[in-house]
Order: sequence, then structure tokens, then C-alpha cells
Amino acid sequence: MSFLDKDVKEFTDILASKAPVPGGGGASALVAAIGMALGNMVGSLTVGKKKYADVEDEVKQLMEQGDEVRANLLKLIDADAVAFEPLSKAYGIPKDDPTRDEVMAKALKDACAVPMDIMREIGKAIDLIDRMSQIGTAIAISDAGCAAVCCKASMEAASLNVFINTKSMKDRELAKQLEDEANDLLVRYTNKADKVFGDVFTRVRG
Repeated sequence: MSFLDKDVKEFTDILASKAPVPGGGGASALVAAIGMALGNMVGSLTVGKKKYADVEDEVKQLMEQGDEVRANLLKLIDADAVAFEPLSKAYGIPKDDPTRDEVMAKALKDACAVPMDIMREIGKAIDLIDRMSQIGTAIAISDAGCAAVCCKASMEAASLNVFINTKSMKDRELAKQLEDEANDLLVRYTNKADKVFGDVFTRVRG
């Protein structure tokens, strides 16, 4: 059964248990999806308002893109669980088994792929939220700030799931490639999320 079929209580109960999945990757994807949903809520409250008629078409486009990003993030919750299971089993292979290195290499690569995808989607979400915070209705500006904070935390969390796996890779060239991209996404988008939050905070505090 997909984790998307669980209600909030069921999901968090499993998350709190000894079960290997969902873990940090799935949690980061879910929190980012919530952040993107908040961003689109700003759009929903903007569309149809005469005051924002001149930006309505752009807001609708942002919302359409946001729906796609949110759907992708939700799919990645299950994808992360699927990718982690082989890695969990690979760690149990005896160190003197001749197949261990090959199995581990593939498992680590696959386990890195999903959190990298999560980070890429979060970057898209933060870009959309940034723009929505600029042109969306002022009555929901605090929600845009909340959206940015959720996505920043998710970006940081997803990066940890990349780095913990690249650390174990024997293929250091691949590890560096993944780490460089993750670092770039992390720096660029946490800074952008901080800017959104700072701008919103200033507007809310007056």
C-alpha cells in the first residue's frame, strides 16, 4: 500500500516507529508538498479578486506548475521508501561476499537519486513560492512565508539523505558530482527561502 493512502495520524505513527520507511527522505518530500500547497493557497485566494486582475493569468500559471510540483513530491514519498529497501538489505551482506561492493554501489546510487529528485522539486517549489509572495494577495502573505520555511527545512533535510549515502560511496567521482549538485541546490534555495521569509516578516511586522 502506498504511504499516500495513510491518513496523517497513520503516517506519523509509522514515521515514529522502528519501521525503516518512511524516513527522512519521505518526510522531507511531504513537508515540501505541504509548503507548495500553502503557496498555491495564496494563489487560490488571489484569483478572482479585482485588485489582482492584472496578475491573475500569471498566478494561474504558477498554481498549475505548483500542482505538478506537489504531485511529484508526493510520488517521491513512496519512491524514497522503494529505493531505501535494497540499501538496507545491502548493508546486511557479509563483507567477505564478492558481490557486496557491486550491490552496495547500485543501492547507494539509487538511494541518492530520490533525495536528489526531492531537492530539485523543492527548488522549483521555492521559485514558485517566491514569485507568489510578490504578486499574491496581501491577506495571505504570512502563508507564503510559511510555505518558504517549510520548503527550506525540507531542502536541508533532503540534502542530509544525499550526503549520508555519498559518504559511503567508493566511486568518489560520482559522489562528488552528486555532492556538488546538492550543495548548489542547498545554498541557492535556502538563501532564496530566507529572503522570502525575511520579506514576509518585514511586511507582517510593519
